[in-house]
Amino acid sequence: MKNLLTRRTIRKYADRDVSEALLNRLLTEAARTQTMGNLQLYSVVITRDQAMKEKLAPAHFNQPMVKEAPVVLTICADFNRTSQWAKNRKAEPGYANFLSFINAATDALLYTQTFCNLADEEGLGYCYLGTTVYMPQMIIDTLQLPKLVMPIATLTLGWPAEEPTLSDRLATDAFVHHETYKDYTPQAIDTYYLAKEQLEENRHFVEINQKETLAQVFTDIRYTRKDNEAMSENLLKTLKQQGFLD
Repeated sequence: MKNLLTRRTIRKYADRDVSEALLNRLLTEAARTQTMGNLQLYSVVITRDQAMKEKLAPAHFNQPMVKEAPVVLTICADFNRTSQWAKNRKAEPGYANFLSFINAATDALLYTQTFCNLADEEGLGYCYLGTTVYMPQMIIDTLQLPKLVMPIATLTLGWPAEEPTLSDRLATDAFVHHETYKDYTPQAIDTYYLAKEQLEENRHFVEINQKETLAQVFTDIRYTRKDNEAMSENLLKTLKQQGFLD
């Protein structure tokens, strides 16, 4: 069993299959995670076919692990199944709204994290792709997702062929608040971010991007306002198309 303190993101995989039996067991065990109203507001699309991986790759900016991993899992917020159940049981569903999307997305992410923990215990490696919500329409079209189903998370999964260094994390005091939220003073920011900023790889990151601070790399290059606003507009458009917004 792996310790979460040594968990690594794996982007390179051995030429070894992930068996159907193992994958199905992990998917089944992960379903014991928390869920709103015991409705399990998620669905998982398994992609093993190479041609389908090729179709999914552009939605994830053609990151190599999408094509190279033995398995790609797309975890979706799903209120379609519950709505169909209601309609077939003389009940009128009322889930074509934003709150229902939030509830289903929360269910999907809880399921995703539980699956990741189980995969760690088996020695599997995975990479969580945040790109899933950047260009969701491409995923929707490729996986033929109906209304009230929205892709939330993607995992590439396989047996590790690398052991990358551990990524840094903020100290617990940086994100834990007692009783009420205590806002951050400049002095507190200095305390909490100094170790991250002084890491050699992050200092190099600043240098090669010709910036003054690490924060500028994130705001000016990695996650810019322009990109965030454009992808937010696209996300809202897709949520409307999928029936979660009027």
